[in-house]
Amino acid sequence: MIVRTTDEITDTDRDITSADGNWRSKRIVLAGDGVGFSFHETTIAAGSVNEFHYANHVEAVWLIEGDGIITDLDNGEVHQLRPGTMYLLDGHERHRVEPVTQMRMLCVFNPPVTGREVHDENGVYPLVVIPAEGEAAQEDLGMNA
Repeated sequence: MIVRTTDEITDTDRDITSADGNWRSKRIVLAGDGVGFSFHETTIAAGSVNEFHYANHVEAVWLIEGDGIITDLDNGEVHQLRPGTMYLLDGHERHRVEPVTQMRMLCVFNPPVTGREVHDENGVYPLVVIPAEGEAAQEDLGMNA
């Protein structure tokens, strides 16, 4: 069992702020936890414009605070975001998120992110695979085929 609070990961290597300061992601569950997905609490600043493209990941997002819009950059569709809204990027859609007020959301990534990824110039996270905690030791002992 894993039990973690956002307070205990705040200001650690699991607490990431974008280079432009537009968003902050607290990575509560990461690939190294070995559960097959990652789970994040992300806050995006009001009035910011944020373009993302998860070419290697599926992301589900549940908005719990704030409001704004999301634009599917592949087809131009625009959707309102408000508390209780979920969006699922199951087609690896390029998208833009524009908060009217600060937005706080819970996000799940599959495959899980490692926590070391950085968005490239296209907003894409590279696909990085690391063994779950404990697996590296087993590999070192030749126990994983």
